[in-house]
Amino acid sequence: MDLKEYIRSIPDYPKKGILFRDITTLIKNEKAFEETVNQIIERSKKFNFEKIAAIESRGFVFASAVSYMLKKPFILLRKKNKLPAERYSVDFELEYGTATIEMHKDSVSQNDKILIIDDLIATGGTAEAAAEIIEMANGKVAGFIFVINLFDLNGCDKLIKKNYKVENLINFPGH
Repeated sequence: MDLKEYIRSIPDYPKKGILFRDITTLIKNEKAFEETVNQIIERSKKFNFEKIAAIESRGFVFASAVSYMLKKPFILLRKKNKLPAERYSVDFELEYGTATIEMHKDSVSQNDKILIIDDLIATGGTAEAAAEIIEMANGKVAGFIFVINLFDLNGCDKLIKKNYKVENLINFPGH
């Protein structure tokens, strides 16, 4: 199955000049969604990990299904002020602005190996922040799996240069 066929491209969203790759057209098709989860699970075999973390919000869609199937604990990396307990916080740059992610302090124990899953990587700012927050908690980033890599925005290259392992299912240009 060619998963690219199930991704809708929306020009000038969320702002002019951005070509948004929409996964809602993939997840509304049960066969495409199942194939995506199965491919993530297959690629996850390349990593040594104990827990799965995902970045709000579209990363949750895939990572929660993978976490369930693999019977691994699931860690939420959320937007600012969405978590009720004591938390770590990291500010970062996006392709189109700035943001903050947070994680409960009790989500990661010393040396836990965490696989981070997200729907898409563009410039890598969100992924770098996710790694930073895991490492703040003294966890280890086992690697990343992205459904979509916007290859010409070089986010995966940034992560690889920092010695993180990276897998992705689909490659698209970012513009």
